Amino acid sequence: MQKYSVNQHLIETILAWVNSGEIAIPEIQRPFVWDGSKVRDLMDSLYQGYPVGYIIAWRNPNVRLRDGSLSEGKKILIDGQQRVTALTAALLGQYVINKTYERIKIKISFNPIEERFEVQNPAILKDKTWLHDISEVINGSVLKVVREFLKLNPEANEDKIEKTITTLVNIPKKQIGLIELSPDLEIDTVTEIFIRINSKGVVLSQADFVMSKIAADTEHGGNELRKAIDYFCHLVIAPDFFKHIVDNDKEFTKTDLFQKMQWLKTENEDLYDPDYNDLIRVAFTSQFDRGRLSDLVSLLSGRNFETRTFEAEIAKRSSATLKSGVLNFINETNFKRFLMTIKSAGIISPKLIRSQNVINFAYIIYLKLKDLDVNSSAIESYVRRWLVYSILTSRYSGSPESSFDFDIKQISHKPFDEILKEREEAELSEAYWNASLPQSLDTSVASSPYFHVFLASQVKAHDKGFLSRDILVSDLISLRGDIHHLFPKDYLKKNGLDRSRYNQIANYVYMQSEINIKVGNKPPRDYFELIRIQMQENHKQVTGLSTEQDLINNLKMNCVPTELMTMGIDDYQDFLALRRKLMCLKIRDYYHSL
Repeated sequence: MQKYSVNQHLIETILAWVNSGEIAIPEIQRPFVWDGSKVRDLMDSLYQGYPVGYIIAWRNPNVRLRDGSLSEGKKILIDGQQRVTALTAALLGQYVINKTYERIKIKISFNPIEERFEVQNPAILKDKTWLHDISEVINGSVLKVVREFLKLNPEANEDKIEKTITTLVNIPKKQIGLIELSPDLEIDTVTEIFIRINSKGVVLSQADFVMSKIAADTEHGGNELRKAIDYFCHLVIAPDFFKHIVDNDKEFTKTDLFQKMQWLKTENEDLYDPDYNDLIRVAFTSQFDRGRLSDLVSLLSGRNFETRTFEAEIAKRSSATLKSGVLNFINETNFKRFLMTIKSAGIISPKLIRSQNVINFAYIIYLKLKDLDVNSSAIESYVRRWLVYSILTSRYSGSPESSFDFDIKQISHKPFDEILKEREEAELSEAYWNASLPQSLDTSVASSPYFHVFLASQVKAHDKGFLSRDILVSDLISLRGDIHHLFPKDYLKKNGLDRSRYNQIANYVYMQSEINIKVGNKPPRDYFELIRIQMQENHKQVTGLSTEQDLINNLKMNCVPTELMTMGIDDYQDFLALRRKLMCLKIRDYYHSL
């Protein structure tokens, strides 16, 4: 099957299609990121007759209207946005939205004597040998422009000036290549074509295609919805961007979408900072009971999966459903209560949850169960358990879309407690806690999800840092405290152990730096002897703990075997095995408490 057609079109034809909406610029790469010098260079290339590459458009399928007639699909620009936007700015004088979301004009000037382009600047505006804005020249009268220029520059060669200005005015008559992809292509194929053609090797995600579909759907307010998604994801990271929206996008501030996200102007929580990919995925999966974003692209195009036709009514309905999902996502109550639920599981920092897909699906569960009118306290427990279950089993690390699709369909057809019980029996059995998890803890990777779950269990239990009397593990995590070694690193290195052995997770503990300094590079039996002496003499040389029982309790909450107090280098491997077992027991009890 021929996947595309290639044709040459006049630039003015392409721009006319953009103005009429036949070509939609969806802002896949979003705001215009070229600086003025790149726009200038593009104009120079066109003036000189140099090729400027191809643009790629993907035609939406034709959709059937209620009256049975067909509406021809728009072309969606998927590569060449920056070039086409540059053309509309320079040749038509249109505004562009720059990377800081400001609405600006890029004015290109032309010197007919030197045949040189430049970005307009104050010096050029004072220089009579320059045409200050080529868009005014191209859209005006050539004769009038030539006559006025020669009047200001009588010494100029009349024939040359007429020739150069005519060449300038004829830039829109130059051709540009348009590769039009077949509407029948699947997203994966379109993505592959894009990557193969794009010299920079830019990878488009399926969320990019969704954003393009949304932006092109002006009939159903898709342009506003796309902007809302973009603005929300920007605000959640930088609340001070709120004022910029108010100052620069008056129209959007009048929409209900903007009203729903006003709470972000004072929000500084960074536990969950979703990007547009996350927001779309959560909104879609929670509302459509599907996990593959390619399905959303098809639905927004109006696809009827049963008849394999495209219908305007399905496109309209899908657009409204997606908007509901976006509104649910950005709703202040939903977002904040979801984060409170995550924090109540001891996950208080983004560094304790490295997989964005895990937290995305936890939010999907929260929104879905809320729609199903499940009891709020039950929702909180289910979200906490599924979140930790997902981390422990690496649920969404392999093929997240397939897992999302499978899980949401189960949730839609079966009580959630039954699903959870089945998963726990299959994947979190006693064999998991006693054999599989201890084996997973045999690693030197500090970013291990299993170690993060262990730390979350300590936060939830309000555990103190190792040898700390008052400082909580949660304080050390929140205030960027340091992870230290129970068997000091230098001590193990001096005894010939390599990095993979001395940096074992079972040798890690959150410890105040000042305590770690006092521990130094002594073997455990030596620094515990110092602690015993300080307790007997009632001074605080190493720790604030003052009694033997305080020490035992501190070791227990940190899953440190008491045998450590008498250990040296020969005991290191036994220590690791003992501590892994204790850590697994704590994680198991923590999970069941959720």
